[in-house]
Amino acid sequence: MTGQGNSSGAIVARIAYDDGVRVPHATGPGIDDGRSCDLLWVALENPSRHDMVGVTAEFGLPDFAVAEAVRAHQRPKLERHGQITSVVLKPVHYVDSHEVVEVTEITLFLGPQFVVTVRHGQTDVLQRVIEDLDDPAPAPESPFDVLARVATLVVDGYEVALDGLNVDVDEIEEAVFVPGEADHSERIYKLKREVAEFRRAVAPLVRVLERLADDLCPDPALTDRFRGSHDHLMRVADLLDGIDRLLTDVLQANVARVTALQSAIALRQNEDMRKISAWAAIALVPTAVAGIYGMNFEHMPELKWRIGYPLALGVIALICSLLYRTFRRNEWL
Repeated sequence: MTGQGNSSGAIVARIAYDDGVRVPHATGPGIDDGRSCDLLWVALENPSRHDMVGVTAEFGLPDFAVAEAVRAHQRPKLERHGQITSVVLKPVHYVDSHEVVEVTEITLFLGPQFVVTVRHGQTDVLQRVIEDLDDPAPAPESPFDVLARVATLVVDGYEVALDGLNVDVDEIEEAVFVPGEADHSERIYKLKREVAEFRRAVAPLVRVLERLADDLCPDPALTDRFRGSHDHLMRVADLLDGIDRLLTDVLQANVARVTALQSAIALRQNEDMRKISAWAAIALVPTAVAGIYGMNFEHMPELKWRIGYPLALGVIALICSLLYRTFRRNEWL
């Protein structure tokens, strides 16, 4: 956004509309030739409390709401302050390469003939509204007209982000049921966390749009637009709930699969240990006999036997055979 006559570095646009036409060089509550305008829009980006002092005084904005707008990190909400209405919206953008839902924040202050927007984070929603108003859509008829356009783009952005999220959910669901030993728990948990962040932007907005569609919008012509945005938002909320349940099921399936794999590995390791133990027991017999008769004492039994050597080998073979048959019968070998 660009503008002229900025009194603060945080003001990125100051736009006036008069008789349905955008008026250039807006510098105050009116326009540069002293005439009042039908609607003045002042847009600020990441302002500090100091940046908001002049705007607050110029339009009589409520101090408490301004302080919250500067701090950001609010839930979507709608509040009335006399003739001024403040609305908080949370646009989102899904970064597929990092599987992250980026949430930004826009606070709109709507007065009788002005709109003040405070943006935190990167989003092109406000810029797109301004571009749509210039080419070639008619100028906004009221501050709530601006709000309706912003809300429409925010909800449309939810649907776009949801499409990107669905792609990754489908990928992780397919990966979990592909044969292999990979554990996808970390990725699934990360996606569930992003879904939770997404829902925190969507769920509170349902009530905001309900109130605007029912009775809080002073312009009856805009009611259907808010109701349409509300219907789209409800579909997004339902789809998010479905994705969250699906990820929960996929996580449980992944845990069950990993547990089964670990059990199979443990079973194989147990079988290997039994085989090793069985062969070690068989090998112990000739080792023990050879060790005993390798001590070279002079007075040892059977040392003078002519059949001692073949007898010792026979005993070793017999015992080893019996052990081998026993282990085979017990399925250790």
